[in-house]
Amino acid sequence: MDLGTVALAAGVIGFLRYWALPQIRKYFAGGVCKSTARLDGKTVVITGANTGIGKETAKDLALRGARVIIACRDIAKGEAAANEIRLETGNQAVLVRGLDLGNTASIRQFAEAFLKEEKNLHILINNAGVMMCPYSKTADGFEMQFGVNHLGHFLLTYLLIEALKQAARSRIINVSSLAHVFGRIKFHDLQSEQSYDGGLAYCQSKLANVLCTREMAKRLQGTRVTVNAVHPGYVHSELVRHSTLLSLVWRLFSFFIKTPKEGAQTSIYCAVAEELDSVSGVYFSDCHPAFVAPQGRNDKTAQELWDVSCKLLGIRWT
Repeated sequence: MDLGTVALAAGVIGFLRYWALPQIRKYFAGGVCKSTARLDGKTVVITGANTGIGKETAKDLALRGARVIIACRDIAKGEAAANEIRLETGNQAVLVRGLDLGNTASIRQFAEAFLKEEKNLHILINNAGVMMCPYSKTADGFEMQFGVNHLGHFLLTYLLIEALKQAARSRIINVSSLAHVFGRIKFHDLQSEQSYDGGLAYCQSKLANVLCTREMAKRLQGTRVTVNAVHPGYVHSELVRHSTLLSLVWRLFSFFIKTPKEGAQTSIYCAVAEELDSVSGVYFSDCHPAFVAPQGRNDKTAQELWDVSCKLLGIRWT
C-alpha cells in the first residue's frame, strides 16, 4: 500500500472518529436540559431512582439543591445510589424510602410516612417501571406491568396529591414511552388473563401513562399542579433484562443508545424548566413536545381508564 493510500485512509478514519461519529452520536443523544433553575427548599420524590435514568435525575436535582427522596423497593441499592449522589453533589438531603409499586399496602405505607415527615411535595417523578417480564401478578392480583407502571403510580399520585397542592407550585412527571404508539387499552382483559404478550402488555401500560396524564391535567386545572408525560428515549438500563432479543439489540446498536444521563434530560427538563410553569397535559421527548398516537388523545378512553383504575384500587378521585 503506497503512502498516499495510507494517508487517505488515516484521514478518513480521523474524520469519522473525531467529527462524523461524534456528530451522529450527538444527534442520537437527543435534547439537553439547559435550565439553570435552583431547587433549594423544594422536596422531590423519584420512584426507582436507585438506578438508570431515575438515579441520574436524582443526581441532577440534588445538584440544584433539592431535598431528594429515592423511593425504591431495594433499600440496599437505594442507599448505595444515595451515598454516591451525596458524595458527588455535596447535598446530604438525599434520602431513601422503601416503596414497592407492586403492592398497594407498601404504597400506602410510603405515602403515610411521607406525609408525616414532609409538609409539601414540589416534584413527583413517576419513573420506576418493569418491561416485558414473564407473566406474573402484583400482590393485589394485577398483571405486573399494568399494575406497576400504571396502577402503582396512579395510586401513589392520588395519595400524595394534597401535598402537591399545598406547595406554591408543583409538578408531576410520568415517564412513559414511545411504545404507547403500539398500545391498546384492553378493557375486556386489562390483566391479560385471557392472553398475554409481554411486549403488548408493556405498550398498554405506557399508553395508560399517556392517557392518565391527559385526564389528570384536566382534573388539576386551577390547582397550580401540572402533570406531563415523557419519553426518555432508548436508554442503556436494566429495563430490558427480561428480553433476550432487546438485550442483544441494545448491545449491537449501543452506539445509538442513550446513556442514562442522556435519557434523564427530558424528565429533568419537565421538572425544572421555568417556561413549563403552567404547561400541563403534554407529552415530551428530547425536551420538546412530541407526537402522541391517536389512541393516546382519546378523551373517552382516558376517562374510562381513569374510572376503571379508581374502581380497581378502591379509591374515589373527583
